Amino acid sequence: MARKSLVVEVADSVLDRIVSGELPVDELIPGELELCETLDVSRMTVREAIKTLAAQNIIRVERGRGTFVNPINMWNSLEAVVRATTAGVGAAAAAVQLIELRRMLETGACELAASRITEGQLATMGELLDAMRAAHASADLDGFVEADLEFHDVILRASGNVFVSALYEPLGRVLSSRRRETSAFEQIQKHAIAEHEQILAALRQGDSTQARQSMDSHMQQTLDDLNTYVLKQ
Repeated sequence: MARKSLVVEVADSVLDRIVSGELPVDELIPGELELCETLDVSRMTVREAIKTLAAQNIIRVERGRGTFVNPINMWNSLEAVVRATTAGVGAAAAAVQLIELRRMLETGACELAASRITEGQLATMGELLDAMRAAHASADLDGFVEADLEFHDVILRASGNVFVSALYEPLGRVLSSRRRETSAFEQIQKHAIAEHEQILAALRQGDSTQARQSMDSHMQQTLDDLNTYVLKQ
C-alpha cells in the first residue's frame, strides 16, 4: 500500500481535530505557523494541506479574518463525511445510512440497466458471480469483496446514466474499505450470492420491474444482515 503523502497526512490530522470536535463548526483553526510547529512540517506542506481541505469545502478561508470550519452539510468529500458521521452518530448509524444511500442509487440503476445491458456485460456479471462462489468456497475474503463490488459496478455502467456513475464513484471508495466488515461472515456471503443470482436473472430477462425489486431485496437483506451479524441488534 502506498504511503500517504505528507500533505495528505497533515490534512488528515487537521480533519481528525475537526471530526473529534476539537475544532468546532465556525471555529477559527490554528494559523500556518502554529500548525507547522505542532505537526513539525514546513509551511508549504501546511499551506497545501489547507488548500486540500478548502477544496473539499471542509474549511473556508475568509480574507483578513482567517480559516474557519464549515458545517458538515457543506462538505463535498464523501470520505470525510463518513468519518464525521461515524464519529457523530456512531458506526452503526453511519453503516445503516450508507445502505440507505446505496438503496436509492442502485435500485434505480438496476431498473435502467435491465433494458440497456449488453450481452458482454451480462457475461461479465456471470463470471463475477462465479468468482464470488469460488472465493466463498475457498474463504478468500478479498476475492469475494472484489468480485462483489465489480458486479455492482457493471450494473451502474450498464444503466447508461453517466450521472449515476459519477455520483457513486466516491461512495464506491468508501464501500471498498467497509465491505470486508460484513463479508467476513460466511452466512452473509451465502445471502449475497443468492441475492446476486436473482439480480442477474432479472437482468437477463430484461425485466425492469423485477430488476428493481431484486436489487431492493438485496439492499434489504444487506441491512438485515448488518443488524443481525455485525451490529447484533
